[in-house]
Amino acid sequence: MTHSHTHAAGRRTGTSSRHGGRSAAPVPPQIPDRRGPGGRRLLGVLLLVGLLASVLPWWLGTPAGSLRSTAATVTSAGRITGLVAGYLLLVQVLMMSRLPVLERWIGGEHMARWHRDIGATLLVTVLAHMSLILVGYADLRNQSILAEVGTLLGDYEDMVSAFVATGIMMLVGFSSIRAIRRALPYELWHLLHLSSYLILLLGFGHQFTHGAQLYKPGPVRTGWIALYLLVIAALLWGRVIAPLAFNLRYKLRVADVVAESPDTISIYLTGERLGRLAMLGGQHFRWRFLTRGCWWQSHPFSVSAAANGRWLRVTVKVVGTHTADLRDLEPGTRVWAEGPSGTFTAAHRLRERALLIAGGSGITPIRAMLEELPPGAALIYRARTPADVLLSRELDWLAQERDTSVWYVIGSRDDPGPRQLMSPDGLRQLVPDVARRDVYLCGPPGLVEQSVRALRRAGVPRRQIHLATFEL
Repeated sequence: MTHSHTHAAGRRTGTSSRHGGRSAAPVPPQIPDRRGPGGRRLLGVLLLVGLLASVLPWWLGTPAGSLRSTAATVTSAGRITGLVAGYLLLVQVLMMSRLPVLERWIGGEHMARWHRDIGATLLVTVLAHMSLILVGYADLRNQSILAEVGTLLGDYEDMVSAFVATGIMMLVGFSSIRAIRRALPYELWHLLHLSSYLILLLGFGHQFTHGAQLYKPGPVRTGWIALYLLVIAALLWGRVIAPLAFNLRYKLRVADVVAESPDTISIYLTGERLGRLAMLGGQHFRWRFLTRGCWWQSHPFSVSAAANGRWLRVTVKVVGTHTADLRDLEPGTRVWAEGPSGTFTAAHRLRERALLIAGGSGITPIRAMLEELPPGAALIYRARTPADVLLSRELDWLAQERDTSVWYVIGSRDDPGPRQLMSPDGLRQLVPDVARRDVYLCGPPGLVEQSVRALRRAGVPRRQIHLATFEL
């Protein structure tokens, strides 16, 4: 078997690196409790039923013939959008609670997509609510919209907090635009995103003080309060109690930091009871290294080796101040981890065989997953130069041990070789049965988007394409 670093390489064989090998053949992962498309459909129906139930009190409480004037119609539209916005806010925060059951039922990629779409809908609904109420109330009082803003802020309790909540929501929505998010440091984007919880807090008083259907005691008000308590309980469990229990049980510490390349490091972690850790290759944790300069930041990194009961490993590309500081971690540094999360795993495949496509440091979750996939997988690894290829010795070992075909596609995306190989025809030439395989993609957004388009044109069903997501 020969290989070349010019454009593509055939299957390679080799030995494992210092930490990469394992003495025994990997054991295929146990299929987790999950619901897949059926679970998503059921939850979708439940969410739709909840949405209808949220506006039902307005329907039942609005007398027939009461919407004869323009002001009354506009004001009622504002109240409807307010109820919808309140419900969507609770759903959005619930999806940010990191409850494992939601991830199992929806799936990591679909959950991130739901979160994004619901967030955009929520922002539009809140702005519609504010605009309609301002116009309707201004018409009823026969004054300008600016004068109505002054009246609401000066005379209505909890209205200032509602306006602040709207401002925060607009800021979060603006920072979530793809181009802007890519330009922001991860720490700043994450801090802005966490401010979403303030929206829940600031909006609560406004809803129950001025909501036409919520300010009076009764079953409707009680039901909404129960929803708030349910969401808060989910947040406490997913964000506080479960992570606390995890870290008290496993007590992770840094064991070693190894340079994989000039700009990439691997961090090895040890702890207690690691043999009981239910983790799958391809999953990620949110890591907080409890040392000076790092303790206040939490970043999502995938594990780059499958569970072995002795140590965990994350492989990190140095791209900013925080990741540069990780080079200087001392052995024994305590680590706070939240997870494992993600359905980008071998256990969530739909077909027996798989094709994995990685770009740059996107190889890390895929390298871990290769240990748990059935033999016969194929890997296409995209890199700009040979020096950008990470963990190559371990991939050589896996190629031999797991009967894995590995192609290294080296060069710029505009070079003729990579461009042809990453086309529909090129993919079918490398992997003739690509349409009958699950495909796992992890890498820069440009590579992922290009590969998804090529795969779809090559006949791969959308449900067989799995993307690594870290947003929630």
